[in-house]
Amino acid sequence: MATHALSDILADRFEPEPPEIVVVKDYVQENFGKTVAVAIRDKNLIITTQSSALAGALRPHLYKIKMKCGTDKQLLIRIGH
Repeated sequence: MATHALSDILADRFEPEPPEIVVVKDYVQENFGKTVAVAIRDKNLIITTQSSALAGALRPHLYKIKMKCGTDKQLLIRIGH
């Protein structure tokens, strides 16, 4: 009987992030040097940041981010953890 490490088992189950999430995270990292969390819902792409200053700075960029994502979902900014 072979034994498997938990990391090996989880590696087999890992699914890559949807492209929209990658685009948003990369855009924020490249332009602001910050990390954000991104979630996809039925009609929304939710960007969660820990800083209200970053949330305010992102707001004028939402259209550009949406075009880069190629999505018809509404982009929302949420401040939280």
